[in-house]
Amino acid sequence: MGKFVLLNARLFAPGADLTGASNKVELTSEIEDKDTTNYYSNGWKEIIGGLGSAEISAEGQWEAGDPSKVDDASWSTLGGVGPYTVCPDTSTVGALAYLTAGMRTDYKIGDAVGEVAPWTGTVKSSWPLVRGQIAHPPGTARTATGNGTVLNLGAIPAGKRLYAALHVLSASGTTPSITVSVESDDAAGMASPTSRLSFAAATAPGGQVLRTDGTAITDTHYRLAWAVTGTTPSFMFAVSLGIR
Repeated sequence: MGKFVLLNARLFAPGADLTGASNKVELTSEIEDKDTTNYYSNGWKEIIGGLGSAEISAEGQWEAGDPSKVDDASWSTLGGVGPYTVCPDTSTVGALAYLTAGMRTDYKIGDAVGEVAPWTGTVKSSWPLVRGQIAHPPGTARTATGNGTVLNLGAIPAGKRLYAALHVLSASGTTPSITVSVESDDAAGMASPTSRLSFAAATAPGGQVLRTDGTAITDTHYRLAWAVTGTTPSFMFAVSLGIR
């Protein structure tokens, strides 16, 4: 991705797409520096990395009255930990994405008379901020069981993890249910896929986040699989994957 003007950033907050109500989003990731300077440091400071943290701050135009609106979504998640995904441009499959599990720590609304009603909010990380890709786009409805596009994320060495964030944005039909999992294989053909992560069945908008246990995975290719049940079910959802 080359240089570009930030016009179409995407923001997914548990079970809501806040893109249409946002006009600013900022990501911060940092590691504490701990001083280990000693007499062998030859007059130079020495530091090592301490605790890491990440933060997502966003703002935009206030709306309410539906679970997909920013006020409903913010109140339902305030003080709770959930998945968050930010894309600096589009949210097509393979697009660059940043994901984390974080706690909504604050939410502010209101301004002077005559102003467009605003909102601001902050999420502070409970898991690392992960640089990854979109594995399922938000604008494609799924009405039956199927598989997603294969992504070449590479092998996962011991000590690193596969992270996945699921954002179920809408659900319709009679007793609709969707179960999403992440599969891997050693080739793009996915001839003998292995299930690596499996989200709990979802029946309504909401979010989930999972990660592997740090065991090495030699497979290099990954895709989503989903099982859909119910009468005339239809789901809109977004999924991001990354390794860290």
